[in-house]
Amino acid sequence: MNRIGLIVAMKEELNAALKEFEVINEFKIFDLDFYECKYKDKTCILVQCGVGKVNAARCAQILIDKLEMDCIINIGVAGSVSKYVNIYDVVVGEKLVQHDFDLKIFDHKRGHIPNVGVYMDCDPYLVKLAKDIKIDSKVHLGTIASGDIFVTELAMGEKINNKFNALCVEMEGAAIAQTCYLSNIPFLVIRSISDSPNKEANNHINFDDFVEERSKVSVQFLKQLLNKIK
Repeated sequence: MNRIGLIVAMKEELNAALKEFEVINEFKIFDLDFYECKYKDKTCILVQCGVGKVNAARCAQILIDKLEMDCIINIGVAGSVSKYVNIYDVVVGEKLVQHDFDLKIFDHKRGHIPNVGVYMDCDPYLVKLAKDIKIDSKVHLGTIASGDIFVTELAMGEKINNKFNALCVEMEGAAIAQTCYLSNIPFLVIRSISDSPNKEANNHINFDDFVEERSKVSVQFLKQLLNKIK
């Protein structure tokens, strides 16, 4: 795996990554800016996809079809929906689920996608490497839930946790997972936690103010992972 696609959703996440990688080339495909970076013996193509599942899936397919990635890694921030996962922790996705995908009217479980299933497993090799990484923050392995909803209500977070045993929620990872799954490309999703239901609502850390700071945690985790990938 020497050609690795790196997808982030937001400008703050992109800025955190650009500070840690040497950019050797910049180019545009459609309206997206791609940054070719060298990291030791690896070529990494970094791109900001934009928020939401459609943007994320579109970006992943471009990386696969036009830039021939060996694998795709999605990094960024997420909100915890587990009482065991706190701010600054890192969640490595063992599997992804689209919590807002609902075909129950056709007798499918919530989250079930035809020809895919409910859960999409991240690449076992990448998960195994990530499992052994040690950083200052606590690292969790488990399910990451994605949906085109910014989850702010504690009750909704609890519902997603109970339904899917999810550790955190965000808006892109499962769409990237589905695109990679259908294209037979290894993938991994890594999230650092920006907010947590363990705090009272009026004490929540402001997401916009701290997203870049939280993003630095996932970038540092990513660099250690890249050191291990062969």
